[in-house]
Amino acid sequence: MARSFRRKHAAHPIADLNVTNLIDLGFMLLIIFMIATPLIQQEQKIPINLPVESVSPQQKPDPKERHETITVQADGGVLLGTRPFSIRELAAELGRMAGEAKPPVIHLRLDSKATAQQFVTVMDELKKHNLTRIAFDTQVAR
Repeated sequence: MARSFRRKHAAHPIADLNVTNLIDLGFMLLIIFMIATPLIQQEQKIPINLPVESVSPQQKPDPKERHETITVQADGGVLLGTRPFSIRELAAELGRMAGEAKPPVIHLRLDSKATAQQFVTVMDELKKHNLTRIAFDTQVAR
């Protein structure tokens, strides 16, 4: 018996849509975001109450430069990135950074409850090693 492959109503559009490629794209984007999100939020994991400043236009950081973050916590602890350091260990690490061909920009994050002495101690170590490219991280008043 012969089969006819003609559609009965040739004027009707084909309503089938192949969504396999769209599903593959969606899963690929999901995987990319799952990998990238923890890297982006790494610094936000350190609980700190930043000082408040008034709203003002901010300069965008240059993505070509290397940035390091020093956090002074309320209890006096000092973190370089996410690792805790004593002031003596921090001084040795800052000396290594200062010896590089292009020293990094230092982002100083200071808890609002930290003392002025803790701030001055960290700034003194930065000054001893001639690391003068410093940015102060604050939060914007609401």
